[in-house]
Amino acid sequence: MTDVARLAGVSVKTVSRVINNVATVDDVLAGRVREASERLGYRPNQVAASLRAGRATGTIGVLVKDVSNAMYATIVAGATSVAEDRKTRVITAHTGENSDAELAVIDDLCRRRVDGLLIVPSGGDHASLRQEIDHGVPMVFVDRAPSGLEADSVLIDNYGGSKSGVARLIASGHSKIGIILDKLSQQTMSERLAGAQAAFTEAGMSLDSDLIRTSVSNPAEAAAAAAELIQSRPAPTAFFCGNNRLAVGVLELLWDGGYDHALLGFDDIPHARLMPRPVSCIVYDSRVLGMIGAKLLFRRIDGEEFSPKTVTLPTQVIDYRGTHGDQYAAGRRA
Repeated sequence: MTDVARLAGVSVKTVSRVINNVATVDDVLAGRVREASERLGYRPNQVAASLRAGRATGTIGVLVKDVSNAMYATIVAGATSVAEDRKTRVITAHTGENSDAELAVIDDLCRRRVDGLLIVPSGGDHASLRQEIDHGVPMVFVDRAPSGLEADSVLIDNYGGSKSGVARLIASGHSKIGIILDKLSQQTMSERLAGAQAAFTEAGMSLDSDLIRTSVSNPAEAAAAAAELIQSRPAPTAFFCGNNRLAVGVLELLWDGGYDHALLGFDDIPHARLMPRPVSCIVYDSRVLGMIGAKLLFRRIDGEEFSPKTVTLPTQVIDYRGTHGDQYAAGRRA
């Protein structure tokens, strides 16, 4: 602002009044200020101005584990649609499955004075975040509840979704089901395994622990785990995967190997209806997940006070027959 004032031949106070659209500034002086600003490429620091005035900065942070995963991208899209209605900008950050990196990103965004944070948390202890919340940075957790911290959360019915999905496999005659999951330290994975176990218990059966593979983190590892299980005895006749990335790996293996195994995955698979063979998915609206989380966050930003709230989204099972359903079935019978 000092540089603009010097070039325009006016005071810094006059520059400030022009920037803030004060109507009483002389038109000639205002024109000189705008011309100087344009020549120097000056842009006012809205965050600094907001802090000086004691107002919100008009930004929120959204932290997700993997921006390349369609589920997390859709969560961001849902949150952004709510933020746009509030004239608020969204800063998106990728944290991976690393709790130290996640806490470092949260600390950085708090230093940037965002108005609030929407977080898809990794594992680890979140108790240290209580200090930031108490200092006026609201936080809402999505997909998973935080560990060691009572805070607003928007979750998925992991237990109920897995239970109903695996129950459908059992009802279709599958008593041997290979289960492939990421780390059980993740709340979502442990709940999804518990739901699968409950489905077997209700059916009066036992889940074969030899058919469970955990700490499987990507499609290639999922394909390798499924290949190993197919060679085991007794071998599974169906697979349940704990997320869509694992399901994609198993799907590729089954298709490439010409296997008949039924496949159920948690989370929708993009373009699943175009897959060349049948696959079932336990689905929910991840855009709504982001929207509800953002609306809850803005209630906190607006100063509402209430006990920590947990919202749980329902799931449903969708069966995709595949683009060549009849040909697939005929080929497998032959």
